[in-house]
Amino acid sequence: MKHLPNLLTLANLFCGCIAIAFILNAQPFLADVNGVEYWVTGTEQAYWGSVFILIAAICDMLDGAAARALKIFSPIGKDLDSLADVVSFGVAPSMILYKMLWASYMGEPNALDVSMLSMAPAFLLACFGALRLATFNISSGEQTAFFKGMPIPAVGLFVATFPLLNWYNPYGIGNLLHNKWILYLVIAILSWLMVSKVRFFKFMPSKFSLATAWPQLVIIIVTLASIPVLKVAALPLAFILYVLLSFIYKPKEA
Repeated sequence: MKHLPNLLTLANLFCGCIAIAFILNAQPFLADVNGVEYWVTGTEQAYWGSVFILIAAICDMLDGAAARALKIFSPIGKDLDSLADVVSFGVAPSMILYKMLWASYMGEPNALDVSMLSMAPAFLLACFGALRLATFNISSGEQTAFFKGMPIPAVGLFVATFPLLNWYNPYGIGNLLHNKWILYLVIAILSWLMVSKVRFFKFMPSKFSLATAWPQLVIIIVTLASIPVLKVAALPLAFILYVLLSFIYKPKEA
């Protein structure tokens, strides 16, 4: 049992690697909806990439819970967790953004002349995610009730919804994600959030009371209530609520 937390962390890393493999094999195709053509990156491979990022997030949550339950903490486990996170929630989402930028440029008249450097900003997400994890590792003792800077799993899960939005295209949101400038803006905002000084509350509060857990309850209730209307778009809505409520709710040290 003493190896269970590390095994779950390795499962997180394993799922992240599988997600990258799926995303690398996702090729954009030209769809025609009511006479309107647009490039789609939410192919089945990208879809499964998103699923494996979600499974990686579940493993990431369980390894911490197992370590606390078994009272097993080690420097190796801490570093291993960071390495797994940067792959599953940094590199894998960066690959999604890379593919989406590629699809955006493929829809332009000069597609064959586009430089690979035009898609390179996608990997800033992995770089800033690694910086955020390194910063957290040396200051985690000071962040008992909150995270300083957005946690990288939240960013990874948010980007993992993009292929789903492309696939189902609720309310035309998938079409918006084919605009390269929107994608660049998303990359810039997410990168800044991870290294910012903003206090993001932990989804599992240290004390379960209405005074301390109301932001989490708002996210759960609003997200569940919006599913019948927004469908898959309810997933990125949960992320947006998390950001907005973190600016409103100011958690204090335990």
